[in-house]
Amino acid sequence: MNWSKDSRLGLSDIYRVREPGDRAMLRTPRHDNLNRVVILNPKGGCGKSTLVTNIAACYTVRGATPAIMDFDPQGSATAWLGRRPGDRPEIHGIAAFKRSMQATRSWQLRVPEETDTLLVDSAAGISHDELRELTRDSSSILVPVLPSMMDTHAASRIIADLLLVAKVNRNEQKLAVIANRTRKNTKSLAKLMRFLDSLGIPIIAVLRDSQNFVYAAEEGIGVHEMQPSRVRQDVEQIDRIVTWLEGWQQRRQRGLELTGMRRNVLSAAASAR
Repeated sequence: MNWSKDSRLGLSDIYRVREPGDRAMLRTPRHDNLNRVVILNPKGGCGKSTLVTNIAACYTVRGATPAIMDFDPQGSATAWLGRRPGDRPEIHGIAAFKRSMQATRSWQLRVPEETDTLLVDSAAGISHDELRELTRDSSSILVPVLPSMMDTHAASRIIADLLLVAKVNRNEQKLAVIANRTRKNTKSLAKLMRFLDSLGIPIIAVLRDSQNFVYAAEEGIGVHEMQPSRVRQDVEQIDRIVTWLEGWQQRRQRGLELTGMRRNVLSAAASAR
């Protein structure tokens, strides 16, 4: 398998934070600027792993150092890493769905210090506690949605849970939707776009139903690593996603400013009573 080198963190560089159910997540002082991207949708088969792997490949082409943390028991992203050709840029993989008695959970979930972007591939059917844990330190959250009635209903539920259960602050602008496996000029796509627009969540890309993604998954590569003339439309959409993701610090800063302004307004209103 084509794994990157192990983290060089020493024991003094890490500490553990206890979560409900005795879960532990790794924290490292050097990872304050880590772009932690969570891709989730409780409904299986919506293309989460395909999205994760193609975003990771795009980052490597841009010279960045991404890592994939795979929580999906199917291990699709982990299997993709195993198929990745040796002449391609390395992508670190963390098989978070596996449990080991030989190491602490924090050590299993360690992130290499050279990693600048962590892509989290979530499992289907996660609980509310798992949703809160996955998104708690996220810089961006992506929800892929397919153009079907069942998928739009599932998407509306997960977005409601993100806002009400996980307490994702709209002001931080870290939540976005991706229309996935779409076919141009169809009624289903038109319905999906109207539905997504009604949610008030930005739609940052529309990925077509393309065999290019199937081929890339089988070969352990991303569409950015294929013949450009063949994948131009697909590359453009993945580029749009990555460009949006790279603006996470600016979006977070604007969100903090908006939240502060709102608190000041509420405080002033309360004082005037």
